[in-house]
Order: sequence, then structure tokens, then C-alpha cells
Amino acid sequence: MDNLWLTLGLALLPALGNFCGGLLAELSRTTPRRLNLALHGASGLVIAIVAVEIMPRVLESLSAWAIAASFALGGVAYIGIEQLVDRLQKPEQGAASGRTAMWMIYIAVSIDLFSDGLLIGAGSAVATSVALILAAGQVLADFPEGYATIADMKSKGVSRSKRLLLSASFVVPVLLAASLAYFLLRNQPEFFKLAALTFTAGLLMVAAVEEMLSEAHESKEDTRSSILAFVGGFVLFVLVSAGLEAWMTPS
Repeated sequence: MDNLWLTLGLALLPALGNFCGGLLAELSRTTPRRLNLALHGASGLVIAIVAVEIMPRVLESLSAWAIAASFALGGVAYIGIEQLVDRLQKPEQGAASGRTAMWMIYIAVSIDLFSDGLLIGAGSAVATSVALILAAGQVLADFPEGYATIADMKSKGVSRSKRLLLSASFVVPVLLAASLAYFLLRNQPEFFKLAALTFTAGLLMVAAVEEMLSEAHESKEDTRSSILAFVGGFVLFVLVSAGLEAWMTPS
């Protein structure tokens, strides 16, 4: 039970990073340009999560067919989520379409936080040090996502109280995923743990490419700064993740 509480405590770190990013957006002036940069940076970070944290782990143990099937199921699941949101919103005008895009950004971030919880919960099944490295790395990735989410909500006219409530609600998917991973994956064969991570990778890639980058392009025309924000997000996550792993590994 102590390991469960430790896992949940570590899972709170990504949600905290996301919330702090949202607070920065609340306390500062948000512009379409800043939103564009934040979304590009967040996209680079999300893709780095898949490329650096998830795929190297699954490539070592899963077959190509298992990876392809799990990844495809994750992508298809995201399409289903998008269709569900479209039906609930029923956009008929430009403003409504903008609200749908806002909710898809919210869901994309929720999926990313869900994957953070899944990574941390699965990591805790291996070793506490692994879960700690994953949790610390996700904090950095979720900060620009929190900023971008709140900035996007402000641009859509969502009230401050609702923005803060939605930002705080991001704690739910990360804790839920960490709990599920802890109870369902802890005593399972390695195959199921890695297949779940690959499924999450499919969700994340669609969220980053189809939703975050699309919303970034709609908010403001891309510039060289946008490209640098994307590359910087990827590079920063790689360096921090590698540094934390080196720091935690005994010499």
C-alpha cells in the first residue's frame, strides 16, 4: 500500500506542472503568437515522450506486429474520442467550431496526462527510481501544455472560474491512469505493460500532430520561432530525461 501512495504522489507531479503552466497563462497576457509557440513546444515535448520514453522500451521486447497493432488501436481510439466530442458539441457556426477545437485540446492534454500516469504506474512496477525519473521528466513536458490550454480557453471566451476548474481537473486522468497501471499491470507479463504503453503512444502522436499543431496553425501563422519552439521542446525533454536518468543511476 505504501508503494501505491508513492505512485500516486509521483503521478501528481505532471498535473502540478500542467496547473502551474495554466497559472502563468492566467497571470500574464496571452496572445495568438504565444499560444502558437506554446503549442509547438508542447507538441515537440509530447513527440519526445513517445520517441524517448515509450518506443525504446517497447522496441526491445515487443514484436513488430504487436507494436503496430497497439499503436493503431491507440490512433483509432483517438478518432473515436474526437467523433464523440464533435457530436456533443454539434458545431454549426465558427464560434462553436472553435469551442470544439478547444475541447479537443483539453482532451489531448488529458490523454497526455493519462499517459503520464500510465508511464509512472508501469514504471513503479519495475522500480521506484524508474517511476521517479518518469514523473520528473513529465513535469517539464506538461508546463507548456498547461499554458497553451488556458491560453486557448481565454481566446475562446471561457470564464476564469471554469478555466481554473478545468485546469485543476487534469489531476483526474493522471491519478486514474496511475492507479489502473498499478493494480492492473503490476503483476502482469511484460507484454501487456508494453502493449499498453504503445497504445498510449498512438493516442499521443495523434493528439500532438492532428490537434495541438493544427490548433497552433489556426491561432497564428507559423514563423521560424514556431519551428524553434517545436525543436526546443523535443531537445529540452531529451536532455532533461537523460540528465535525470544519469543522476539516478549509480556510478
